[in-house]
Amino acid sequence: MDSGMIYQTYQSFTDLMWPFRTMAEAALPVLAEGGTGLGDYASVRRLSAALEVFALGKLTHQRPSFGLDTVNSGGVDVAVSEEAALTLPFGTLLRFRKAQDGPAQPRVLVVAPMSGHFATLLRETVRTLLADHDVYITDWHNARSVPMMHGDFGLDEYIDYVMQFLRAMGPGAHLLAVCQPCVAALAAAAVMAEDADPAAPISVTLMAGPVDCRVNPTEVNRLAVERPIEWFSQNLIGVVPLRYPGALRRVYPGFMQLTAFMSMNLDRHLNAFAQLYRDRVDGDQDKVEATRAFYEEYFAVADLPAEFYLETVQKVFQEYSLARGHLRWRGRIVQPSAMRRTALLTVEGERDDICGIGQTLAAQDLCTSIKPWLRTHYVQPGAGHYGVFSGRRWSQHIYPVVRETIQIAESTFGVESPAG
Repeated sequence: MDSGMIYQTYQSFTDLMWPFRTMAEAALPVLAEGGTGLGDYASVRRLSAALEVFALGKLTHQRPSFGLDTVNSGGVDVAVSEEAALTLPFGTLLRFRKAQDGPAQPRVLVVAPMSGHFATLLRETVRTLLADHDVYITDWHNARSVPMMHGDFGLDEYIDYVMQFLRAMGPGAHLLAVCQPCVAALAAAAVMAEDADPAAPISVTLMAGPVDCRVNPTEVNRLAVERPIEWFSQNLIGVVPLRYPGALRRVYPGFMQLTAFMSMNLDRHLNAFAQLYRDRVDGDQDKVEATRAFYEEYFAVADLPAEFYLETVQKVFQEYSLARGHLRWRGRIVQPSAMRRTALLTVEGERDDICGIGQTLAAQDLCTSIKPWLRTHYVQPGAGHYGVFSGRRWSQHIYPVVRETIQIAESTFGVESPAG
């Protein structure tokens, strides 16, 4: 299929299925137990369960809510509100402001992946950090919603945005990158250090990121090098249909990235939907709600600008540009060795099948000017990729290491936080 037709084919299928999914969603409340009493019949429960599975299997293209209305900070439940600190065409610097008077807390910029999902995938990362920190996140916009007048968005622009967001936060902030953006985040910190930028981060935490994919390559890494970059451009890039604000923009569609993710663990996802059906028939609403919440988040997809996707595949996964000392930003060689006034933490999961053990650790060898006592590497036993930044292992074991790194940087390089 011509790559230019990828998106239109998907859109046509989505339009075709829309009325059927709408009818299924409308029928569910009618068939639910406690309403009409129809739920007392086994045949009706089975029909309701089938409709639930069918209705859930749809993709959406709007960012879900973070849903972080309160957080326990200092033993007290504190109200949280979202505040756009800086809005740019391809992303917003989003702050989670706590309604609490007291001493200023360390400011942390969480750099979210631009990889087919929204920044809400890091909801639990933010929730945990909020207990002790003033948290901001890179809330990337869906590329199909960004008009062509705003130009291209490649790896250079991504690094630009990280630096602009740090400057908006002010001197003395901390940088925490999860997965894909570890290379861009480290590059931004390195450029700012070399330029003696006052807003250069005083700590950098890189979590499960592909700094050097030559180390313990995973199936994801192998797939990236099986074909030349021209193949990716010709076969995986679509064009946004005319009905959307980003009409005619070349993108790597979020639905294609989701398909790739699901194919890696297809049996698990099929079993999850089969279990959803059984739980609905059995009336186990708690399990039904948990499965629904997961897939509503997982099926909320965002398109990537084609330039960013192709440059990331080529420079990060095929050429290992940063690890080999070849990565350039705006024509300048990126030099992590320029970083001196920064604490560095790298975190990996023992069972990570997306970013292999040692790929993030590679950053330690690049940041040669950081004092040894300011450099830490932590491997979480038993953790897969998502377990590095969500779940019990993240909150109970990894987060204390992150918090300690930030505290060390605060005591060593900290500056007074800006008011407000």
